[in-house]
Amino acid sequence: MALELTDHWLWDHWIADDGERYHLFFLRASRALHDPQRRHMNASMGHAVSDDARSWELLPDALVACEGPAFDDRAIWTGSTVVRPDGSLRVFYTGISRAEAGMVQRIGWADCTDGTTFERATSEPLAADGRWYQKWAPGYGYDEAWRDPFVFLHDDGRWHMLVTARAKGVDIKHSGIIGHAVSDDLDHWEVLPPLTAPSVFGHLEVSQSRTVRGRHLLVFS
Repeated sequence: MALELTDHWLWDHWIADDGERYHLFFLRASRALHDPQRRHMNASMGHAVSDDARSWELLPDALVACEGPAFDDRAIWTGSTVVRPDGSLRVFYTGISRAEAGMVQRIGWADCTDGTTFERATSEPLAADGRWYQKWAPGYGYDEAWRDPFVFLHDDGRWHMLVTARAKGVDIKHSGIIGHAVSDDLDHWEVLPPLTAPSVFGHLEVSQSRTVRGRHLLVFS
């Protein structure tokens, strides 16, 4: 049975398995906004749980925009969730702020120990590194893409993060790349050069990595 909220738009979503229940995370925005194009600037992160990944129990939102001023005081966008070594959940997410009118995307994280309540745990949000990635400044006509973090434990024993980003100084229609960061503890991240080169895409969104028969495959929208 699908999860349906008649009074909200629901879109980007992802699932985490904590070993006991499935956790469904999704972007949601009230239909009281009337115009569906307004949902992006008013999005929060919904949360539901299930024992069978079919019937879902709606829980309080995992995250909503904070009161600020902060990097995520405008809206919460897509991320991913990992089960930490101690069994608790950590959700990584994209935040946009009022200070920059939503033009700059940064990545934060929040922790959950009871399966329901998430507490922000970001000491400093992860931002695009201007050595390799396009930054925003007043007068630049496009936003600073640094969103959709997908975090996973790699064969090398380190945590890796894939990020939707733009190559620095490249034509906007061809600047889509996969940004990259690594961590040994999920708290301290090092931004590295992108994993892909600019090609025919303006964006490579909601990327994921999967290992199939020993091969590492990249999937993106």
